[in-house]
Amino acid sequence: MHNVIIEDTTLRDGEQSPGVALSKEKKLKIFHSLVDVGVRWIEVGIPAMGGEEVRALQAMLEYRDEINIIGWNRGVEENINQSLALGFKALHIGLPTSTIHLQDSMGKGQAWLIQAAVELVSKVKDAGAFLSISAEDVGRTDRVFLQDYAGAVAEAGADRIRLSDTIGILDSEGYARQVSAVRQATDLDIQTHCHNDFGLAVANTLAGLKAGAKYFHVCVNGMGERAGMPDLAVMAMALKQFHGVDLGLETQKLTELSRLVSELTGVEVEPHHPVVGRNVFAHESGIHTNGMLKNAKTFEPFSPEETGGTRQLLVGKHSGRNMVKQFLEQEGISPLVDLLPSCLEHVRQTSIDLGRNLTHGEVKSIYLNLSGSLVAEQA
Repeated sequence: MHNVIIEDTTLRDGEQSPGVALSKEKKLKIFHSLVDVGVRWIEVGIPAMGGEEVRALQAMLEYRDEINIIGWNRGVEENINQSLALGFKALHIGLPTSTIHLQDSMGKGQAWLIQAAVELVSKVKDAGAFLSISAEDVGRTDRVFLQDYAGAVAEAGADRIRLSDTIGILDSEGYARQVSAVRQATDLDIQTHCHNDFGLAVANTLAGLKAGAKYFHVCVNGMGERAGMPDLAVMAMALKQFHGVDLGLETQKLTELSRLVSELTGVEVEPHHPVVGRNVFAHESGIHTNGMLKNAKTFEPFSPEETGGTRQLLVGKHSGRNMVKQFLEQEGISPLVDLLPSCLEHVRQTSIDLGRNLTHGEVKSIYLNLSGSLVAEQA
């Protein structure tokens, strides 16, 4: 698994998220940010869309000698010709392999698919370009036919096959079986492409890599059609944490990348989103904050510095005395021990009333009101 290659498709599958439409300027900002983080394989979009999409692709293609820039195409010769004419050195062709997609969507059969795929692969390879080709809807593709298809495109000269669980219906064992089946049939490089309809995109991608895939697809913030794709940051950290795989990314820039893509696409990142969500390094409950005050490793699987995150120790309904005490000390107050229980009680109730955590100033105000009342009683 140590030779695996990450390929980002935020600018293609990610942009296909409902409601997302990126201008040339926005696509270029995301492209350059991906490059800055260290991503060297990027699926940048669909040339057949024309217009501003093509103008954005042309600008990105200026970097094709440094970055592996992939253009996505339907299995149509006209689309292939356009991509080659634009100067793409790497193309992907999307073709379905399941019976339901072939018959009900395209009105075609398996024999037609293999012939069409072989002809398109040969055309791209004759032009000297890298060629990736899909087995779309691999979750509902007959395994024997999948092996026949993979063997045919490999013999025609394809550089890799993308096993697309198009509607995310496989679990990790099922996806690994499809990868293993292709691996048994051919030495062709395999790329994972897992959708997150059941929340298994990351798990399935890891299973696919373990079963022998070399490339894997991700999107920033787990964007993509319907429920999305494997998240770039999550995959990078999971491979590092569980398999000792260093993808060569500058992981300290992952949170910054996440926020940029969120801003440009208008798709908000959930606060509890793994790795890059704002709550990942936020701690409120008394047990957690007490542990964090003593040793930051007690309730964090990795440090915020690794991903560019920020640790937050918060005060709210679930806080304990130690955290309230620290908040007050940060405001220059040495709280009276006897006042802390009452202060904590007021902090918790105020948090409930406001429905949120409290600021340093609010905690300070609560304490000063209590201490003022105590002084008045003693006078």
